[in-house]
Amino acid sequence: MSEPNFGFRPGEVILITGAGSGIGRSAALLASAQGLQVSAWDLNEAGLDETARQIRVSGGEVHTVLGDVSAPDVVAQGIESAIAELGPVRYLHNNAGPSAGAPLGFEEALRISVGSVRTLTEAWAGSGLPKGAAMVVTSSVAGNLVGTEVDWYSASKAGLMGYVRHLAAHRAAEFRSNGVAPGMTDTPRLQGFAESARGQAVLERIPLRRMASPDDIANAVLFLLSPLASYINGVFLPVDGGWTVTQ
Repeated sequence: MSEPNFGFRPGEVILITGAGSGIGRSAALLASAQGLQVSAWDLNEAGLDETARQIRVSGGEVHTVLGDVSAPDVVAQGIESAIAELGPVRYLHNNAGPSAGAPLGFEEALRISVGSVRTLTEAWAGSGLPKGAAMVVTSSVAGNLVGTEVDWYSASKAGLMGYVRHLAAHRAAEFRSNGVAPGMTDTPRLQGFAESARGQAVLERIPLRRMASPDDIANAVLFLLSPLASYINGVFLPVDGGWTVTQ
């Protein structure tokens, strides 16, 4: 099957955080297949190297930043190096964030989860955006449509959408902002979940009877970033197979 055409101009630049695995890697590979140059960021060196390798093998252009997006100096230096190597960054996918299983205190988790997105978005917005710029956050159905056992996870995912709505209302002259909300997604963080008793119980409540693939989420991200979605701003888009409508 041929790749969908989202209307991106070849050579435009996209920055993707959390690109070393899962949804971020899928977004990076799909973006490269669309002809975009990719600035891929992650904390995991091995995962980031593998994403970059796959892009280069396919003939794509990739720049990498190994570091923590919750650190302002990493963000500032990363933006500068991305622009120096690839050119102005038109598209931003704020995808990085801690797993719900991470041993974090509430305040620290919010700083990492929401604060890092704001830090990166502000740095990107201040870098001189090309016309038609757009940003998508990976949020979640958690905190927005369902509650999770982990308080900071629900709070942070809801907080991200609050920030998206602020941006959509007040920064639209600079860039569009939207949020994608995955449901149960087959990423390394949920490895083996579908085979567990709890996982089977969840799958029974998803009308499509399967977990999302990372590509399912990445395609939604690229659509929202793309020129095809040029009048979509401030949207919360669940990509959950209909799971939350059955709750």
